[in-house]
Amino acid sequence: MKSVIAISVLALLSAMPAAALAQNAGQASGNPAQAQALDADLAAVLADYEAYLKANDPITAGMDGDRAALSRLPDISREAELARRAPLQAFKARLEAVPGAGLSDNEAQNRAFLLFLIDRDLEGIDLDTSRLALNSEGAIGQSLAYIASVTRIANKADAEAWLSRLSGMPAMYDATLAHARRGVDTGLIQPRSVVESALTLARGDVGRTPDNDPLLAPLKALPDTIPVADQAALRATAVAIVAEEIEPRRAEWLRFLTDDYLPATRTEPGIGQRPGGRDLYAYFVRGYTTTDLTPDQVHAIGLEEVARIRARMDEELQAAGWTGDFAGFLAFLRSDPQFYATTREDLLEKASEMAKRADDGLPALFGTLPRLPYGVRPVPREIEANYTTGRYSPGSLKTGVAGGYLVNTSSLDQRPLYELPALTLHEAVPGHHLQIALQQEAEDQPYFRRGADVTAFVEGWGLYAEFLGEEMDFYRTPYERFGRLSYEMWRACRLVADTGLHWLGWDIEQARACFRDNSALAPLNIETELQRYIGWPGQATGYKIGEIRLRAIRTRAEAALGDRFDIRRFHDALLVDGPLPLELLDARIDRWISEEAARPQAS
Repeated sequence: MKSVIAISVLALLSAMPAAALAQNAGQASGNPAQAQALDADLAAVLADYEAYLKANDPITAGMDGDRAALSRLPDISREAELARRAPLQAFKARLEAVPGAGLSDNEAQNRAFLLFLIDRDLEGIDLDTSRLALNSEGAIGQSLAYIASVTRIANKADAEAWLSRLSGMPAMYDATLAHARRGVDTGLIQPRSVVESALTLARGDVGRTPDNDPLLAPLKALPDTIPVADQAALRATAVAIVAEEIEPRRAEWLRFLTDDYLPATRTEPGIGQRPGGRDLYAYFVRGYTTTDLTPDQVHAIGLEEVARIRARMDEELQAAGWTGDFAGFLAFLRSDPQFYATTREDLLEKASEMAKRADDGLPALFGTLPRLPYGVRPVPREIEANYTTGRYSPGSLKTGVAGGYLVNTSSLDQRPLYELPALTLHEAVPGHHLQIALQQEAEDQPYFRRGADVTAFVEGWGLYAEFLGEEMDFYRTPYERFGRLSYEMWRACRLVADTGLHWLGWDIEQARACFRDNSALAPLNIETELQRYIGWPGQATGYKIGEIRLRAIRTRAEAALGDRFDIRRFHDALLVDGPLPLELLDARIDRWISEEAARPQAS
């Protein structure tokens, strides 16, 4: 999955119904002059919205090259959230005053997409989703550590900007504490298992030394252009800010979780059993899938996918020469030493080799590749215990940070090598790095599209990238092909388990059974993933729904174009302009199919 800092959980997704998206996209005008005039009207709205985004999201703005933003942090307080409602409503009114039917195709799409995003934000403000201020991977402490990890200091101005951000962190702690207290007051709290995971991380944050504090890491290796005396002064200032302002907030957050939040928790895992939880969960599902599917429909799709994938897994089991039953094969995969690295370095080297081999297969499938490179890195040891098997961390050409394929090198007996090819394709290339880097480099698109997070597309693409491994001949053995199917089964079980936990009232054992009985996932990974789904309602539904739609779109394009279908051009049409909600993506590819059919063929 794409790495998401914890504060983004405070703005969990909502969505417009599919029919509304299609209506908002409109039809292009047959009058070019009128379309040009309306495009100019829309451009004015988009320019003002860009300024709004840069003011309210300095993290993304800084990574996009806004130097002034590097000294600021977002205001995540409830007061700031409520204050954003009025400007968002004003943007919505301005967009609706520009008739979608009169715009050019691309601008009609931008208008519909921005309306989708604004409605999502407004609904999230009304539902006060920021009350879910922590999850199994922690809270504000882990968010700020992530920001530190992608901060690069190239000169004294960068260092001073980081000091300014350090000074803004206490306010973010205070806002997070207020969100969580509001959750306790209203009954919207995480279950005990999630809080215990967050508590482990909170304890690790308290009492850090300057040598191991992630917030001080950006200042450890300063460039020689900064005089030695100035370097010492910068570090001393940073140490003082952390000790005097941030460390007391860390201690208060730990005390609050221990004394106030944990005693208020319940053991039942689902948000549907909390006050207002069913409405909230249905909203999350609509948002993460960018569809109007209900949780019951998502659950049914999951069950169908489990049955379909299981049949394919039986084929690979036979190809491996296994003569026993399915459960015995899973036990063999989970226990035989041949499938596991023996050292952290060995696992990282195997992941690196696979990543480079994936690079080698890209030109055959993609006409446009990103300029930004990526690296293969271990998950930091201070967070690896509660972290997923792998993840992608976005980089930025403009700030000099490469993308990162993060590999969890702990608990090696729980990191099977037969899953590593699919993980690499998903997190690195042709998965998250390729898609997200191209999105960041889409300079022809408006600013909001270069940073928009559309889970169904982004994570659906990651899962589609695992499927592309078959066409790349990436999977070399029946075990690796089974591992790919096991990963696909994992995402199908997500649909079943997430809706089961949060909508149908399942206990954790009912959810666990789908993964344990149908996939080769290691027990530790199953438990880590279950805690993530419990603490992040609905997000897990976006992956398979997005992948199903992407594969259906490709099948439709292949059928319509026949021998005119060019996989490299198709993938460019999907990726180069950035992700879209699924209904808008359907309309975009339908236009592309028409354009391809009319394109003169080379003689």
